[in-house]
Amino acid sequence: MIYKIFWICLVSLTLSACQSASKIDQDNASNELTESLEDSDIVEADTEQLGFIDTVPPVESTAEDNEDAANEQQAVTTTPQEHADIWERIRAGYQLDLDIDRPRLSSQLRWFSSHPSYLDRVSKRGERYLYYIVEELEKAGIPTEIALLPIVESGFDPFGYSHGRASGPWQFIPSTGQMYGLDQTWWYDGRRDIIGSTQAAIAYLTRLHKMFDGNWLHALASYNSGEGTVMRAIRKNKKAGKPTDFWSLDLPRETRAYVPKLIALAKIIKDPEKYNYSTYSIPNKPYFDVVNIGGQIDLAQAAEMANVSIDEVYLLNPGFNQWATSPDGPHRLLMPISKAKKFRAKLAEIPSKERVTWVRYSVKAGDNLLLVAKQHNTTVNVLQDVNKMSSSMIRVGQELMIPVAGNNIESYTLSSHQRLLAKQSKAPNRNRIKINYTVNSGDSLWLIANKYKTDTKTLARWNNMGLGDPLMPGKKLVLWLEPEQSKINNSTRSVIKKVIYTIRPGESLAVVANKFKVSVNDIREWNPKVSSKKYVQPGDKVTLLVNVVGG
Repeated sequence: MIYKIFWICLVSLTLSACQSASKIDQDNASNELTESLEDSDIVEADTEQLGFIDTVPPVESTAEDNEDAANEQQAVTTTPQEHADIWERIRAGYQLDLDIDRPRLSSQLRWFSSHPSYLDRVSKRGERYLYYIVEELEKAGIPTEIALLPIVESGFDPFGYSHGRASGPWQFIPSTGQMYGLDQTWWYDGRRDIIGSTQAAIAYLTRLHKMFDGNWLHALASYNSGEGTVMRAIRKNKKAGKPTDFWSLDLPRETRAYVPKLIALAKIIKDPEKYNYSTYSIPNKPYFDVVNIGGQIDLAQAAEMANVSIDEVYLLNPGFNQWATSPDGPHRLLMPISKAKKFRAKLAEIPSKERVTWVRYSVKAGDNLLLVAKQHNTTVNVLQDVNKMSSSMIRVGQELMIPVAGNNIESYTLSSHQRLLAKQSKAPNRNRIKINYTVNSGDSLWLIANKYKTDTKTLARWNNMGLGDPLMPGKKLVLWLEPEQSKINNSTRSVIKKVIYTIRPGESLAVVANKFKVSVNDIREWNPKVSSKKYVQPGDKVTLLVNVVGG
């Protein structure tokens, strides 16, 4: 146990909740301002992320709901409701020194104050979660300015995922999430769980605050880039006889902009009129209640029982990846407080065995466990766990119990798989051509990106991946290419165009590949349906990217 604690402490020096990249040496005010202006695009990029989550309105209560909600609220509310608006309550709990005038801070203030629509959008996203976050920060004695940190981290997108593999509203990377008890399985990712990730963020920030002797700016910088990075910067300045306050430290570029972003947000919320902004009103009352479900349940069934949309269920419970809650827990669902009482009543009427749909499958000749899992939108591990199997070997006639979605799988619009499909189907602009690519053995993001003349970050973003995510053979990727990619190389000019070609009698993929000077593998990558066939037939249509100039 002692060894394990020592190892965790050692590893934590190199970890951070959100992963950062490069350092930059800039000491004078002029360079500092240039740096902060460059870093503004870290926030600005999120202004383009107006997605499906922004189209799901908060639940409106009926008169009957309001009566139930009053009783529920009385049971779950622990803080006096002295502030009518959540922003008033946040202002009342400020502890940081906001009387700061720095070029980096001025740059962030200008950006936020000139993008009021962005502030409104992230406020609307946070409406479901802010009351809970503020209440938990108050219990922990943490400055309530920290309630604004998910805006800096994820734009209050509970499904936010960065190229550094950070996920959730508080943007935990996998290793730090695991250290703070946030499980990450096929069924569930605790980094996106509103309760789990908030508690983990509070625990991590509390430890950092203590580690840096009560200096919140050092703690916040460490939350972004890791305590080891900040400690080294402090030691470097001490050795050089320089000040060790946050503003004087040589930190990664992202971190140098990270803390000013939070302070800028806090200043605007403190005095919105000064910055010509009117805050989006959020009542100072709980939005959700926690319902103990006692076991696994289909999320579509839960939504119907609570009389809310399935999207609302996912937005309150974004930790669940699939069409149901995890069989291993947490066995809780957050529900709008106005719907919680009815949901509990209906839940009590349904036996546990009827909360998930099951099918009995008889193994046929030619089956293997992976094939059966794919046919039923599940995994080999799930089938092994459910059927108490110690290996993946199955035999003809064997009976397997398989949990399946009660509704059409496409209706679970915010499940992990459906979010990925939506992401991969969204063109960066209307002029791009979508290319499907199946990962081969030996592939890497760099190799694929290089082949298609793009970069790894863009490729990862198109496929909702992190740069460090495993790339397994068979994984389906998409690329969005310009319809005419022109490149002058010495005297050679190439123009790539999309061609839809109909297979003629007697033609094979090899014949077509030779005719258009492409490879058979390229044709299969561009046409996933063709790649699943052994032979093509006359009349089959294939998409080709053809060099129509060539030299």
